[in-house]
Amino acid sequence: MYCLGLKSGRRTRQNKSKYCIAPDFSPGRGREQKHNNRALAQNIIFKMGYLKIWIHLVWTTKNREPVLTRETRIDIFSHIKENAEKKGIYVDFINGYLEHVHCLISLAPGQNIDKIMMLLKGESSYWINKNKIFPGKFKWQDEYYAASVSESAVDRVREYIKNQEEHHRKKSFHQEYDKLMLKNGFDKFVSG
Repeated sequence: MYCLGLKSGRRTRQNKSKYCIAPDFSPGRGREQKHNNRALAQNIIFKMGYLKIWIHLVWTTKNREPVLTRETRIDIFSHIKENAEKKGIYVDFINGYLEHVHCLISLAPGQNIDKIMMLLKGESSYWINKNKIFPGKFKWQDEYYAASVSESAVDRVREYIKNQEEHHRKKSFHQEYDKLMLKNGFDKFVSG
């Protein structure tokens, strides 16, 4: 039941002051009516809402194999960004190093992190294999890291992602990963 003060669909009284849309299960109304009621409610909610959620994503090659050379990174990251745009995923910045990728995205209404990661990683590994970027079969690791980023920290995260090559002259990915996990409260996952 969607209580939006609307007086359409099958009405039910609630709290004696407002009407609610209830799925109409009368004969002949079934699935289509349920879908229309849900779509109407979602449409109203999304038209009224504003969403700005920045997410810092990190994922690795399978078994953290250091195969992402400078040349392949340029092609792969360019493809990921172009493909994301086609799928309505806003990739603000993407970069990485030999065995991992950092990506700053902004979620849109109706998007979730798991689905975005499936689209980014799944399609890019398909593209990498189809174009024979590497000898043998390429895969991304199943796991990934995701943390929200406040608006005031977006520029700092962007710079951090931009300078991955320089950053990894001083720190290994393993050290970077542990630091990110601790900083964001995932201390039980630190290898320590």
